[in-house]
Amino acid sequence: MSAAFDSPPHAAPMLRVILRVVGWCGLGLIAVAVALSDFLAHAPAGAANAGSILDAPSPAHPFGTDLLGRDLLSETLHGLSVTVGHALLGTIVAIVLGGLFGAVAARLPRPVGLALRGVMDVFAAIPALLLGILVIGLTARLYAPLAAGLAAAPLAFVRAFDRVDTKSTHAEYARATGISAATLLRRDLTYEFRDTLATVTARALAAVTIILSTVSFLGFGATPPARDLGLMIAAAKTSYLHAWWTAAAPAFALLILILCARLAAGLDESERP
Repeated sequence: MSAAFDSPPHAAPMLRVILRVVGWCGLGLIAVAVALSDFLAHAPAGAANAGSILDAPSPAHPFGTDLLGRDLLSETLHGLSVTVGHALLGTIVAIVLGGLFGAVAARLPRPVGLALRGVMDVFAAIPALLLGILVIGLTARLYAPLAAGLAAAPLAFVRAFDRVDTKSTHAEYARATGISAATLLRRDLTYEFRDTLATVTARALAAVTIILSTVSFLGFGATPPARDLGLMIAAAKTSYLHAWWTAAAPAFALLILILCARLAAGLDESERP
């Protein structure tokens, strides 16, 4: 009798597909908002109005204004553009130096590949935020997007290495028949890495966005006039207790961006590459 109320076996996979579609649609809408940010914004970035300081949300200012009288809808759109631009750059770094090199390392001679994986395991054990701050400290704030990508790269390397190394069971049989490692690598890059590229990209985007925003919030990232969402939230620390909208607007935009990226990557932890 209870079996009649059990979910069908395809329900969970179908739900994951729906969530991923929702995530990618959300990222698409964010991309449109970023592309049209100058058109959608009520004012240019940083435009202040001394007569509208800490105004609550209203028809004139849907997200309210901040301590300098800046329209928070406009500032959030501009901050989102900065955040997405920096996150995309960091994501490319994480995919190339992490995912791509991890797949390549898995097809190197076994001792060399395992040695590289061991080194990356050490870096992957370091919290990505601390690693990002360390890289920024050794370089400059200008390189925060690259630092975030480098911080996310070790874990992406390990996941890509394990995916190619453990899931490609054809490799042992292929080697036994005389197929070269270069041919196997081309096959892996053509099929396995390509087929999971969208998931890897979305997951890296979420990780890099979190690192960048946290670094900026702590004061190690973006600097005015290029304010990202993390820096906007940090700037609202002195006013959010009595003007909640000053932090709520950028925080909500950041939440939507990370949530959409994570949904696009898939929420099932067992599917992690």
